[in-house]
Amino acid sequence: MNYVKTAILLAGMAALFMGVGYLIGGAGGATLALLIATATNLFAYWNSDRMVLSMYGAHEVDARTAPDLVNLVATLAGRAGLPMPRVFLMDNPQPNAFATGRNPENAAVAVTTGLVRSLSREELSGVIAHELAHVKNHDTLLMTITATIAGAISMVAQFGMFFGGNRDNNNGPGIIGSIAMMILAPLGAMLVQTAISRTREYAADNLGARIAGEPMWLASALLKIENAAHQVPNYEAERNPATAHLFIINPLSGHGVDNLFSTHPSTENRVAELQRLAAELGSRRAAAARAQPEPSYPRRGPWGASRNRATRGPWG
Repeated sequence: MNYVKTAILLAGMAALFMGVGYLIGGAGGATLALLIATATNLFAYWNSDRMVLSMYGAHEVDARTAPDLVNLVATLAGRAGLPMPRVFLMDNPQPNAFATGRNPENAAVAVTTGLVRSLSREELSGVIAHELAHVKNHDTLLMTITATIAGAISMVAQFGMFFGGNRDNNNGPGIIGSIAMMILAPLGAMLVQTAISRTREYAADNLGARIAGEPMWLASALLKIENAAHQVPNYEAERNPATAHLFIINPLSGHGVDNLFSTHPSTENRVAELQRLAAELGSRRAAAARAQPEPSYPRRGPWGASRNRATRGPWG
């Protein structure tokens, strides 16, 4: 199903490219935009993960350079039934994390130094399990390609403003049309990101909590990260807002953004869902414990011998 969603996403992004191209250069511009969109899609499929990791200065770590982190990822990947992903560390004080890669065999999990320093091992387990859930659900291709193409649409829209603003209304969009294009094209891309990200975050929270084994570990981590994200800036994310939906919590420090256009669900709502899941799993565990039969022990006679033991003769 996620491959169908990916195809629909790519088609929608290509249509946005063509629309911007048409406004800039008519039918010829639309054709050129289609060629650019096709090339961008192919490039994003094979290279978007490396682009995003490079954008955030992430460096790969292993069992020698970060043994605790790598061992934790390996343990959780084993529980999730996934191949061991590559592990990356971002030198960033804001606690945050994301997963990327076109499939589970080529996945990567990236966490910031701020995340490792500020969370307990249990909370870190919840966050990493959440990212592995994205990998298991095949969300990483969808979300990483979205980031790449949304950024490209914003760039093309800015070019449209530069070239289109000097054209008259008979041959191009004119200054008003160019301004509208510069605003509406990235907005359309952002709406696609929002629709995808919100649904996938709830699903990853649920599965990740089950992988970690305790929903409240992730709930506690989300609250800590949310609080820090508004106090500790992530400058790379501020420069590349099209990638914000990749992170477990919105890394942008802006305030007052309408919830309708947020790339992430409300943290309060996510925690409430995790609390409900914790209650549900707790009830199931309690019911399973009650359903187990009491251990039976053989009843013994007055001299300690079991009444169920076969009657023995004088020699044994």
